[in-house]
Amino acid sequence: MTEARAGEEPADLTAAEHRMWEAYRTGSVCDLNPPGRRREGPPGAADRDDPHAEHVWGPERSVRAQVVALLLLHGPAPVPGRVASLKLRGVRITGRLDLSGGTVGPYVELQSCRFDSEIQLSETRFGTLRLINCAIPRLEAARLHTEGDLHLPRCRVARGIRLTDAQIGTDLLISQAVVQRDTRGRAITADGMSVAQDFQGELLETYGEVSLRGATVGVSMNMRGARLRNPYGKYALNAPQLTVERTLYLTSIALDYVPGSNSSTPPYGLGLTPTRGQRARRFECRGGMRLDDGRFGDAIDFFGARFVLTEEQEISLRRIQTPEFRFVGERPERGRVVVSGAKVVKLVDTSTSWPGPGGVSIEGFVYENLAPRGHFPLSRRLEWVEAATPEYSPEPYERLAAVLRAGGEDADAREVLLAKQRRRRGTLPLAAKAWGHLQDWTVVYGYRPGRAALWMAVLWAAGALMFSQHRPPPIKEDEHPEWDAALYALDLILPVIDLGQQAQWKVAGGWQWGAAALILLGWILATTVAAGASRVLRRG
Repeated sequence: MTEARAGEEPADLTAAEHRMWEAYRTGSVCDLNPPGRRREGPPGAADRDDPHAEHVWGPERSVRAQVVALLLLHGPAPVPGRVASLKLRGVRITGRLDLSGGTVGPYVELQSCRFDSEIQLSETRFGTLRLINCAIPRLEAARLHTEGDLHLPRCRVARGIRLTDAQIGTDLLISQAVVQRDTRGRAITADGMSVAQDFQGELLETYGEVSLRGATVGVSMNMRGARLRNPYGKYALNAPQLTVERTLYLTSIALDYVPGSNSSTPPYGLGLTPTRGQRARRFECRGGMRLDDGRFGDAIDFFGARFVLTEEQEISLRRIQTPEFRFVGERPERGRVVVSGAKVVKLVDTSTSWPGPGGVSIEGFVYENLAPRGHFPLSRRLEWVEAATPEYSPEPYERLAAVLRAGGEDADAREVLLAKQRRRRGTLPLAAKAWGHLQDWTVVYGYRPGRAALWMAVLWAAGALMFSQHRPPPIKEDEHPEWDAALYALDLILPVIDLGQQAQWKVAGGWQWGAAALILLGWILATTVAAGASRVLRRG
């Protein structure tokens, strides 16, 4: 291209470039699709106009990247009464578009365009940039700054997108895009990126790692129906320290709401989380996911999500913090789900969403309320805790019991604590284990005080029957009450309380050993009853 001064039209522009130049000055669309195919063309016309098809576009639809850069950085003044902007449709951009470090003032919207080489936007400043349904070899946009939106819907990117430390002034829209990996195995690299409002990635497809380490989203991050695949590395989504001020949606999408793809301005929110019976596409993650230390202001939602992991991969949610955690997707067949150290207010889950033994880690997982979806009996909840603790740990049982008690489920809380004692018993030495079995069989570790009271009644009846066969001599011949075997046995069994019987009669030999046994068993059973009663009073 010949040298040209700012705002001056170069002398060697092609016909297509001249049309683009004039359309820029009026803010109109430069559409280089063949006129006969803009409505209903002959068979195969749609494929020839598809920027992602193999059909080669000729020079009549081609403009040089240098001319595009000249328009955006030093374009001519608009026609009086119009606003200059670059709007292209069906255009092939040849050469490398390099706007690095520049400031682009005009509005930019490119639809169904094809780039021959990568787009270089490092440290470039835009107002709003929209690339819609474009074929892009690579987008290099580290530290990009936009005052408005960055839109990449339905684009196909062959060698990855880089948005490291980019600052998006309003929304980032990448819905329905297909992004392949770069030479480092990453499809999207956006570490440290800041999006002031929404991040919309519905129906996104990636083939490589999506890296969002330390990224910030000012409102919600929506990846409903996305498919993240990384067969080449450990993570499909690698986003530790991700901050989303509202909700992170990694859910199914209701396909009934997806609009057509001919809109010049991409829609916001392609669909909602599906209800029962609606046609839907799942969020799918084939590869590990890491959201460690993430902060989510409203919720993190996994409704209907599917995770396909290897044995070594994880859904890692260590130390996340959110008011609501909705883990209601498909159960991963392999790999692990780790929520160690996470803090949530409400846990919404199903009995079929968690992996089996060895596939869950909940050490230090703090939750305040349980809101299961569907039937989630206590026995399955205890299996969940047991699956998450291959080695005995009291904390998960105590946390579950505290949450159940706070919700008024006292009987269930006692069952959980009883399960904890029984699990602990397996870690004790043989003698302590035998004593534990005895406690369990007799008084159920004190968590069912009614059984202890029943055993006291049985013990009393046995003592009364035993002493009805023997009348011991009184200690003082002239001072003693009338002999009553039942009352004497009751005085032996009840600790602390003195019924005036035990000290009045002299027992010896085997009867003395029988009395001692009644006293010892009475202390054990009475202590158990008292402990159970005190727990009831404290809960009251």
